[in-house]
Amino acid sequence: MDRAPDRVRETYDDIAEHFASTREYPWPEVEEFLDGVDGALGLDLGCGNARHAEPMAEYVDRVVGVDVSRGLLETARERRGERDFGVDLVQGDAGRLPIADGVVDVAVYVATLHHLPDRAARRRSLDELARALAPEGRALVSAWSTAHDRFDRSEGFDTTVDWTLPGGETVPRFYHVYDPDEFRADLSASDLAVEDAFLSSGNCYAVVGKGKHP
Repeated sequence: MDRAPDRVRETYDDIAEHFASTREYPWPEVEEFLDGVDGALGLDLGCGNARHAEPMAEYVDRVVGVDVSRGLLETARERRGERDFGVDLVQGDAGRLPIADGVVDVAVYVATLHHLPDRAARRRSLDELARALAPEGRALVSAWSTAHDRFDRSEGFDTTVDWTLPGGETVPRFYHVYDPDEFRADLSASDLAVEDAFLSSGNCYAVVGKGKHP
């Protein structure tokens, strides 16, 4: 039985409130991707406190935010209530999305893929994103990269990074740090079609659409 979602959920349930308090603003790369998009349904996959669902709600008719952590979803509910934007929040696993086939016009899947503890789980989540995308849908995917200045590595690797809570307790978080070629290779091997891939702020990014795999 695959325990990967359970491990991610437990980690972020433990740190949810403090983590969310440090994640106030959307990333500029996400804002740039969203600028000018439209559609009926948007998806924020790994939505956390909904800091990216909030600007997405300005562009599409309905936003669904999916996260495996119930604790993070509670912080998203609080943000939604305080800021009065529309997002339907759903607890779910990136490898088994509670979304119908071919209905998502716009998606962001940022700062989440790298937390899935094995390649099979990461690839499965990319295939699920492709399944959910509409034929003309587009998504922005990101993951932490070896290009970040904190790393002195040229190839992708697994590591843990501690999150320190206010009282001093540390909670280890799993990361797979991608090298850019590996990131693109995983995307290309999935059911997604890569339209653009780039590095920014120590992260790998790709704009993707629904692939043509049989």
